[in-house]
Amino acid sequence: MLVSPKELEGVLLVDKPREHTSHDVVARLRGILKMKRIGHAGTLDPMATGLMIVLVGKATRVSQYLMSLDKEYEGTVEFGKVTDTQDADGEVMETRPVPALTEAQLRATIQGFLGDQYQTPPMYSAIKIDGVPLYKSARKGEDVEREPRFIRVMSWDVTRFAPPQFDFRLRCSKGTYVRTLAHDLGQKLGCGAHLAALRRTKIDKFDVTQARTIEQLQAMTLPEIERRLIAARDAVPSFVL
Repeated sequence: MLVSPKELEGVLLVDKPREHTSHDVVARLRGILKMKRIGHAGTLDPMATGLMIVLVGKATRVSQYLMSLDKEYEGTVEFGKVTDTQDADGEVMETRPVPALTEAQLRATIQGFLGDQYQTPPMYSAIKIDGVPLYKSARKGEDVEREPRFIRVMSWDVTRFAPPQFDFRLRCSKGTYVRTLAHDLGQKLGCGAHLAALRRTKIDKFDVTQARTIEQLQAMTLPEIERRLIAARDAVPSFVL
């Protein structure tokens, strides 16, 4: 068991690198902080980068309150290719011609994805059905029936239009699979699509500009990291207090 001379406590904002799972980030921080009691409030896919809320020490107790916060993302959607994971990490399953789409047509189609709705989680996800993660069933070629989940998309803005890609900024509720939105948009337009890049920029009042990378944290002393910790009472929504 890892033991620290002083058990730290609080919320640490981390900028997750690409190709790291959320578990990888926690594992590296356990080594840096020399303590075992570390968790996080909301996963990011390996392909995604950006803001992660990491819970240190007794702050792990407030995980449920921080996981429920709204998120903001920036990313890129690519039309014409459908992948099995709905993002760039997956295998291309289908290639379709991309129609002569205008930015106005794209914006009008995106409007249909705003508001309250139910979303079917992708097969390549960590959701467990009968105790088995969906991604394990997907790797076996199985298609398991999934219960649609309630989500809310507050805004989805086009920030760069360059067919067959476009960049976007998205605000949504917890539990929203951005890659599924990209996939469903492609289906709606008839040409298919996948999520080519994703970066989480905000979680409620927290911004990725406040976060530090693993490398930056590794270069700090424990007292320097401790000064970056946010008290749990200051991190949770006001209704919790």
